[in-house]
Amino acid sequence: MNLYEDALQVAKFQAIIAASATIPGYFVTVYLIDRVGRVKIQATGFFFMAVSLFTTAKINRGNWGSNANFGFMILYGFTFFFSNLGPNTTTFIVPAELFPARFRATCHGISGAVGKVGAIIGTIGFLWASRDPRHGVDVSKALTAMGVVCVLGFFVTYFFTRETMGRSLEDNENVDELTGVWFVRFWPNKIWKKAVQQTPMN
Repeated sequence: MNLYEDALQVAKFQAIIAASATIPGYFVTVYLIDRVGRVKIQATGFFFMAVSLFTTAKINRGNWGSNANFGFMILYGFTFFFSNLGPNTTTFIVPAELFPARFRATCHGISGAVGKVGAIIGTIGFLWASRDPRHGVDVSKALTAMGVVCVLGFFVTYFFTRETMGRSLEDNENVDELTGVWFVRFWPNKIWKKAVQQTPMN
């Protein structure tokens, strides 16, 4: 096939993925985000993205053009579904609710810019690392690396991201001022409440 037919096939494939996985992920997030919470949705998305990526890397044999392609499409779709039922949505919501009002626009812009830089580094880095067919990084290694990033995102979300569901923007700022250190999620609730009560207010 020529270049234009190849581009058309890629566009069809991406449209199928969007219709069957990406868009439903957004709708499920809209339904659950004020019922389950931002942190749980983001952590769940990272977890199942990692499972999908590790599974795809494990069963990959390089025969993406054979009948096995259907199974890879399912796993690929799951990755996009849980990306949107997870960090692809919550990383736009949490910064808008969590940053103090006086810094919100600046910090949200910095967060978005860092995310775009990470996307550029990942894309260019993969192309650079896979340039040599014999000694470069193959698809399975790239998928494994992305799965490791998802695992890291899960732990960062669980231990370092505070839940903002059900709180006003003012409440989020007040909690920051009262607690100072808020990221130790695994502390028992009694110790946590005691530390908050003993912290002097400015």
